Amino acid sequence: MTITVLVVEDEEITAEANRVYVERVPGFTVAGVARSGGEALRFLRSTPVDLILLDFYLPDMHGLEVCRAVRAAGLSCDVIAVTSARDLAVVRNAVSLGVAQYLLKPFTFATLREKLTRYAEFRAGEGEATGQGDVDRALATLRGGPSGLPKGMTQDTLDAVAAELRKAAKSAQAVGAAIGVSRVTARRYLEHLVETGAADRVPQYGGVGRPELLYRIRTQR
Repeated sequence: MTITVLVVEDEEITAEANRVYVERVPGFTVAGVARSGGEALRFLRSTPVDLILLDFYLPDMHGLEVCRAVRAAGLSCDVIAVTSARDLAVVRNAVSLGVAQYLLKPFTFATLREKLTRYAEFRAGEGEATGQGDVDRALATLRGGPSGLPKGMTQDTLDAVAAELRKAAKSAQAVGAAIGVSRVTARRYLEHLVETGAADRVPQYGGVGRPELLYRIRTQR
């Protein structure tokens, strides 16, 4: 079974990155890329898809408006929100409109892969539930589970590292001091963010000797 995806993202570089990420996950294929809500709705009228990877901050309408229009049109595709919106009221509205998963920017390929893999497992479920336990397990497949990070890493620490970089570019030493971990541990997480495309290394010149290596979040709106 191949799951078809529409990527909705107005920023060209981010849209291409999301397309590449989706195509790297076995069982998924990108049917199209839309740069606005209107373009997405026009695409969906002619090309049904299984899943929409939906940015909320679009140039012509909010992603929640896109969700409402999709439901009003009777389209059965699912939605994974991919956004920097952290307002819990927005999260609640998204849930009420049937958004299956909510992925905060910036994110790593491993995080998106986990979301897509769990979505695929949820869709693959067949048969009839024999009781509440079966229903709970099906929903847990979609919502919960491990982070998919390299061994020894935790999502909470990765989120803390990313949060520090969102404030300003920092060294591993500065990040470690801010979140209470060693420089070596902080650098491991920082390098993971770089490897997965969520952050960049920034050599800082001006002093005597080797330049200080800083890290900064790769901008995604």
